[in-house]
Amino acid sequence: MPLDPIAPGILFDHARRARIGLPEAVFCQGKPLSSLIELLGCFGRGQGRPVLFTRLGPSVFGSLGEELRSAYDYDPISRTAWGEKCPPSGSSGRVAIVSGGTADAPVAREAARTLEYLGFGFTLFEDSGVAGLWRLAGALEAINGHQVVIVVAGLDAALASVLGGLTPRPVIAVPTSVGYGLARQGESALASMLVSCSPGVAVQNIDNGYGAACASARILNLLAHAGPG
Repeated sequence: MPLDPIAPGILFDHARRARIGLPEAVFCQGKPLSSLIELLGCFGRGQGRPVLFTRLGPSVFGSLGEELRSAYDYDPISRTAWGEKCPPSGSSGRVAIVSGGTADAPVAREAARTLEYLGFGFTLFEDSGVAGLWRLAGALEAINGHQVVIVVAGLDAALASVLGGLTPRPVIAVPTSVGYGLARQGESALASMLVSCSPGVAVQNIDNGYGAACASARILNLLAHAGPG
């Protein structure tokens, strides 16, 4: 299926779900307000066209008219919005989203909102950083009850290595741009996750909770198609 124009100068990839099992999303940061208004006008509640908008800042969303804002489910922490969600995925698999601290909440909740939008189950385990290992130890049994684990952490991002050595589940690590000085806006966390001594930890780009959720959805889709066993 070719790309379809939905507004002047905008081509939308409606066939993406058929190709990869995931629909197209709209990354809002950096887009002209006029383009966002055109896009948001096409996918609001009641139009039967579920689309996820990411990195939609509160100030931008707040600048929209009341009629347009009321057509969307908007979360200012994750900076995500949708008019309608995708149908339930049909997968019984669930994702554990484990974050280091409250400062990681925007990224962790972007992952959670993406999974909710896509129709997958998840559980958030926030404030589980390695500075208080008892918090992680207390939640480990529940975390291992999920099929995929997303780890969201900034600073030294040690949480990814620690959890990667404690769970047999696929671990998808997301470094966040949290921390002082040498944290370098998440570059140190990214490097730490990439050189993790825990084998098999997959790493997303800095602050990319959306990407981690999509990677999890691919795994759960594969498990669902594989059937029981």
